[in-house]
Amino acid sequence: MTNFLVRRAADAPEVAYDPRGFRRRSVVGEADGSVHTGFGICELRPDGVVGAHVHSYEETFHVLSGTVVLDVPEGSYLLDEGDYGLLSTGVPHAWRGAGDTVGRWTDMLAPVPRARYGYDTRAVPALPERRPVRIDVRDPRTRSFGHFEPDLMDPGKQSQDLLAVSASMRTALLVYSGITVKMMVDGDLGAVASTMFMVQYAPDGMAGTHDHPFEETYLILEGTVDAVFDGECHRLGVGDAAWAGAGCVHGFTNAGRGPVRWLETQAPQPPPRHSYRFTRDWDYLREALEEKQ
Repeated sequence: MTNFLVRRAADAPEVAYDPRGFRRRSVVGEADGSVHTGFGICELRPDGVVGAHVHSYEETFHVLSGTVVLDVPEGSYLLDEGDYGLLSTGVPHAWRGAGDTVGRWTDMLAPVPRARYGYDTRAVPALPERRPVRIDVRDPRTRSFGHFEPDLMDPGKQSQDLLAVSASMRTALLVYSGITVKMMVDGDLGAVASTMFMVQYAPDGMAGTHDHPFEETYLILEGTVDAVFDGECHRLGVGDAAWAGAGCVHGFTNAGRGPVRWLETQAPQPPPRHSYRFTRDWDYLREALEEKQ
């Protein structure tokens, strides 16, 4: 079995809505060989509901379009495009449709749900359906949520107002070699099993081939990128997704004239040191040793 996969948006299977107006398309899961990562795209009709339940895994989410309501014990929250958050292991929660269109969001589940254990999900008593409020990432009571705007990826447009929508102190923009990274869900937000962040490559942006001891997923949201996974080259566009397992050697190059941006997740969380093993560094060592012979 290969240690990576590529999912084309054009080839995505049609998934039927369940009787309560919800459907989920799996991008990667247990059947694909993943141990740490479940990743999918969820849709909920305006009159749809997902009843209260708990997981024995951590769930992070990012709203792609539309509006949904999330009920948790602390309250009910109205989530719009760009909102994201963390549902820790064992937290009861439920989803409700809202607005006039289908609500769409990604979910990242870590570790991977297991079919033989009922996908590690259990129904629980219904939660109160309170009047939903919008999240305020500066309010400590909603510290498990955040909000993303594309302008957050532009170093030239950073401002105190934009920085205020960051839910973690470590979400200040990281910029290097034509790449910008905006952390969204991390240990500061309370996650223990995964991270979620946004990545953007300038027209000359690239990341050399490397591997690491954790799994990653990628959902392309803007532009086109050339990706290599264990020597296989793939061009990915908007709506395409990919997964790289632990040890998969992979790299990326912007294939367009404008920026390319994608949502990226990691599970488990990277260790504090020696997280990445870049091919170029070990090639350099090999060449240096050969010169001394």
